[in-house]
Amino acid sequence: AIQTQYVEPVESDRMVYGAINGMLQTLDPHSSFMDPRTYAQMRERQEGRYYGLGLTIQSVDGDITAVRVFEGSPAFSTGIRRGDVIATVEGTSAKGWTTEATVNKLKGPKGTFVNIGVRRKGFERLLEMRVMRDQVSIPSLSASFMIDSTTGYVGVTDFAEHTDEDLGLALESLTKRGMKRLVFDLRGNPGGQLDQAIRIANRFITKGSMVVYTRGRVQGSAEDYRVETTGTVLDVPMIVMVNRNSASASEIVSGAMQDHDRAILVGETTFGKALVQGVYRISEGAGLALTTGRYFTPSNRLIQRPWDGPFDEYLTYSYTDQKPRVHDASQLKYTDSGRKVYSGGGIEPDRRFDGPVMGFNPNKLGRALYARNIFDSFAQRFSRKGDTRIPVSPNARELGPDFVVSDAMVAEFKEHVKMTGLKIEEPLWQQDLPFIKAMMRFEIDSDLFGIAVASENLAKVDPQLQNGLGFFNEAEQLLNLGRRNQTSRVAQR
Repeated sequence: AIQTQYVEPVESDRMVYGAINGMLQTLDPHSSFMDPRTYAQMRERQEGRYYGLGLTIQSVDGDITAVRVFEGSPAFSTGIRRGDVIATVEGTSAKGWTTEATVNKLKGPKGTFVNIGVRRKGFERLLEMRVMRDQVSIPSLSASFMIDSTTGYVGVTDFAEHTDEDLGLALESLTKRGMKRLVFDLRGNPGGQLDQAIRIANRFITKGSMVVYTRGRVQGSAEDYRVETTGTVLDVPMIVMVNRNSASASEIVSGAMQDHDRAILVGETTFGKALVQGVYRISEGAGLALTTGRYFTPSNRLIQRPWDGPFDEYLTYSYTDQKPRVHDASQLKYTDSGRKVYSGGGIEPDRRFDGPVMGFNPNKLGRALYARNIFDSFAQRFSRKGDTRIPVSPNARELGPDFVVSDAMVAEFKEHVKMTGLKIEEPLWQQDLPFIKAMMRFEIDSDLFGIAVASENLAKVDPQLQNGLGFFNEAEQLLNLGRRNQTSRVAQR
């Protein structure tokens, strides 16, 4: 009836995909259908590598726009910058193209070339670029560095197929540089592959300890996952940073670390997404993510947050300010040493410190600046000193890695904000000035010197992280307590 009588033609795929999504949304917020493009993108994230140019694109007002360029990728080396518009591909206008169509044109066999025309602010003509396709590795670690002479830092952005391998190399390097204590940052980590979460927990928790267990009604859904190898970093006091955007595999790791008294958790209550999902490839390259069970921490805590209300309310959890949770006696559990923890949704930190936006808790002005990518667009005024690539603009100002966010630069940014039409309330501006300066520095650093440099500089002023550094004495006491408990258990056996 729809195909023959609806007011205008409708694609069959669109109707079928919509019907499948509607059916799955009667189950839970995370069972979902993936069209062929979405499924392929999910597999790329899991694998952590593909052949292409190395950039993330979005359609903005019909223009294919680069919103991220991976460091060291062909796009990066050629000189494509964040904010560039891919105007032509092989001489054909890309105006109005979908991101899927553009990706299909840009990807291809390793070693082949693609000719693109880039429109960049400040240049009258298109910038013609010939880019060779190559393997692109999607980083799963944001950075690893020494905060001071004895304190190491590792930030994990997701759990992909090579995350544990990358983490091992980072920890080995930090150990050689004198690491005696570690900040393990899982903030904003949406999760990923379960096997990677198990392997990463193996590095920090003693052999034989439970990491997580699953329960469901289908055959094979009841599984216990334990540490099977002797960890490489067992005697280092740890602070694990989490926030409201830490989910899934990052909650499995942080929950196990807390239950086994291996680390002090600092930050915010995590998202509370811990459903076992089978991902199935179905016909025509599409995919299906279907919930088959739930994850539980070693102390029998249910990680998954309830979804009693509307799904939209559940899914926008991270956008609302957190309130202290009220627990009942049935939710009380205990860690190995007898510390109280609670079930019922998400992993609550041992030490609470709100910092939902890059470790800060800005007011409505700061949040608007961040959400509208105004810091990103301002960063496009600058180029790296000594950079031989095409400049970001004819009038770009060169900066070295030791630049300072001066009062003059802040005033320039303020004028930039006004040009976007965002109203500035002076009391809010002054209140958020530390956040504003930190984000200016972070986005400029990210564009010019890489995310590792940006993360290291941000760590110096990140209020949430700086708060966490104050609990290392407590983390060391907890580590010693865990050792005594482990020795006692061995003696009893």
